[in-house]
Amino acid sequence: MKAWILEKQGRIEERPLKLVEVPTPHPRDGEVRLRILVCGVCRTDNHIAEGDLPLRRSSVILGHEIVGIVDEVGKNVERFRVGDKAGMYWLHSACGECKYCLSQRENYCSQIKCTGWDVDGGYAEYVTVPAEYALPLNAVQLEPAEIAPLLCPGIAGYAAFKLTGAQEGDRLGLYGFGPTAYYVLKVAQSMGIETYVNTRSAKNIEGAKRAGASWAANAAKERMPHKLDAAILFPPAGNLVEPMLSQLEKGGTLVMAPVSASPIVIENYSENLWGRDIRTLYNLKRSDAEELLEIVNRLDLEVGTSLFPFEELQDALILTRRGELEQPNAVIKVADR
Repeated sequence: MKAWILEKQGRIEERPLKLVEVPTPHPRDGEVRLRILVCGVCRTDNHIAEGDLPLRRSSVILGHEIVGIVDEVGKNVERFRVGDKAGMYWLHSACGECKYCLSQRENYCSQIKCTGWDVDGGYAEYVTVPAEYALPLNAVQLEPAEIAPLLCPGIAGYAAFKLTGAQEGDRLGLYGFGPTAYYVLKVAQSMGIETYVNTRSAKNIEGAKRAGASWAANAAKERMPHKLDAAILFPPAGNLVEPMLSQLEKGGTLVMAPVSASPIVIENYSENLWGRDIRTLYNLKRSDAEELLEIVNRLDLEVGTSLFPFEELQDALILTRRGELEQPNAVIKVADR
């Protein structure tokens, strides 16, 4: 099969991936094979390619927003049949035996394996995945290219949203407005939660308003009209934590969604932190993915995707890295149905 492999990290503009022929994988017991239709392009792929994240194996096939058709089923698999539409995301597998796995918190498992990092991912024509971690997609009414971004920014946004504990009638603040925040806004909207978006980008302010935000502006220039019951921070900006906390009601929760952040300083504990909670999003778990896919058909989604041919993957990665995509999400088309 054809696959894009990463053997040595380098600047994405130097095109470190290579399109090569590799053996087509076959599923082992408990696995299924997907004939890949599309795979979303994530900034995390750039972080791995460029060395911001360590290379855990060489060579590796990147890509973890995978939508495909099951075309081969291993032994002891009951969840899928040949012909089913299925997907795979960042969580490839966990040990299944530790205290976290046994309490359905596999996102904290120390043996977690990540798709497109620890194991080969979706920038290829086929991929094998554990059936118990693959996502059934037959019931999802969106097109494959629209589903792919759901499998990373969508799931991550939903997981962060759940951590806030926001309920109907609450006010939720979103700091930063990219694809992940867009999905949060749509979930919150479907639950009767008001959303308040703070972003410096004029383009994103207009995008948030079109998506249905109750308020969207640059809070450095325009004061937010209400205190919030919960908030999510998306950019890795630790300097925003205390200002965000100051905007929360007592009993409110701030969720930090980035995988890293600049230093955080709380200068006024009594006024800004006391009586409020800070939580962090740490990896993803199956229940988050499955719950999002159960409700996605009810959401009013207008997913903007830039679709690239399989052979133009590195162009998509470069444009993603530079923030020059015409639409918020890049997706590569691997095969027709």
